[in-house]
Amino acid sequence: MLLLLALSVFGAIIGVQLLTTLGVTPNTAIIGAMAAMIVARIPLQSFARFRSVHIQNLAQSATSSATFGAANSLLLPIAIPWLFGRQDLVMPMFIGVSLAMLLDGYLLYRMFNTRIFPAEGAWPPGIAAAESIKAGDQGGKQAALLGTGIAIGAVGSWFKFPMAALGTAFIGNIWALGMLGVGFLLRGYSQPLFGIDINKLYIPHGVMAGAGVVALFQIVKLIRTSKTDPAYAGQNNEALPAAQNAHVGKTLRFGAIGFLVIAMLIALGSGLYAHLSLPWLLAFVIYAAFAAFLHEMIVGLAAMHSGWFPAFAVALITLLIGILIGFPPEALAMLCGFSAATGPAFADMGYDLKAGWILRGKGEHSRFELEGRRQQLFAAMLAFVVAMPVVLFIFKDYFSQGLVPPVAKVYVAAINAGVSIDIAKSLLMWAIPGALIQLIGGPGRQMGVLLATGLLINNPLAGWAVIIGIVIRSVLLRTGGESMRNKMEVLAAGLIAGDALFSFFSSVLPGGKK
Repeated sequence: MLLLLALSVFGAIIGVQLLTTLGVTPNTAIIGAMAAMIVARIPLQSFARFRSVHIQNLAQSATSSATFGAANSLLLPIAIPWLFGRQDLVMPMFIGVSLAMLLDGYLLYRMFNTRIFPAEGAWPPGIAAAESIKAGDQGGKQAALLGTGIAIGAVGSWFKFPMAALGTAFIGNIWALGMLGVGFLLRGYSQPLFGIDINKLYIPHGVMAGAGVVALFQIVKLIRTSKTDPAYAGQNNEALPAAQNAHVGKTLRFGAIGFLVIAMLIALGSGLYAHLSLPWLLAFVIYAAFAAFLHEMIVGLAAMHSGWFPAFAVALITLLIGILIGFPPEALAMLCGFSAATGPAFADMGYDLKAGWILRGKGEHSRFELEGRRQQLFAAMLAFVVAMPVVLFIFKDYFSQGLVPPVAKVYVAAINAGVSIDIAKSLLMWAIPGALIQLIGGPGRQMGVLLATGLLINNPLAGWAVIIGIVIRSVLLRTGGESMRNKMEVLAAGLIAGDALFSFFSSVLPGGKK
């Protein structure tokens, strides 16, 4: 407990610092695992228990949960009303997003290893954390292969090549990753090659809006049938009993009701009832809950398949649609913060549970798996609770110095500027191909969501890394057979871990990134 508390405080501070200075939040799960490994080497009997891979799994779960919780789920949302000039709305926002963060983590815990979010899904950072912990415990050839991957990943990251993207291509669904790579390349080269800035035309936003809505309907369809979807072929997903569908349906209903209640608390706490008529107030509560729920699902699906989650961009989409609906500026600020808060904690919980699932034998011992998963939930919830006072105590000092998440400025600028008819037309027009691609790919591939994810992120090098990785993976599997798959996963884990470690330390050490 003491170790988890210390790691949670550390993770929360690191998350806040890097989000305000770099604009992004790193995955610190491997840092937490390394801390437990180091503690385990202290030559005292009381520290011997930290040699357990399961204790190390709890350490990495708490660290990463605190990082994403403090930065993405708490600090970013409250920066929006602060920048908007309404400091009186900060506390209502803080209370609302704190509850949303806790609900976020609990919902993924309930839905992990179901047809929507199967344990067999890629969850690349989860595999990286698990393989790092296993290699540190076992040593031998696996450790050597992991170490080689970490070294290659760090060197590649030093040369600004996205090694995490290369590693992810060895793990995830090829169709999903192929669309992600295409999206990266289209976003990166559309302007230099064709003179078209697809971001300014809101093409990625429209594609994601269409794909996201179809993805939500696909999720509903999945829980209404007990038949195996053909899109899940090759993912070891057998037809699941009706009991699991009922469990998922109950969880989704609980989540929907929870988001509705939180939206009502935000509306009441921020005094929106004094500025909106009753129909508009009801419309705000319903749309805010729907936007938060959809944001969570899209971010979770993208994270599971690719290791990326376009949380900032999807929150902007829900904000743009809110502007089109006609909500007043104060309501839009609260809506955007609430939407942005959901998703990161949800996705990060998936990474951590994937790591635990691997370390506990991939579900071979069901009681052990369920109990371990419950312990991870406790570790994550502890981290979330620790993140709350950390953010509460430091946010004023940060904001008064101008240290705010850069994306919060984008949201406030969008609220102040409004949306033109041209933007509305572009969103509607490009929602159609996004919806069609998502529909064709099916729920197992999430092609529309992953294409939109790539289009929203300006990183053409990551596109080349994904495509190169897919080619290498295909060649190795064809020549080496299935025996090559495990080696590729361990190497991929090293590449992702090396990239993450280099990015983390180059960010926090003196002379690192600014």
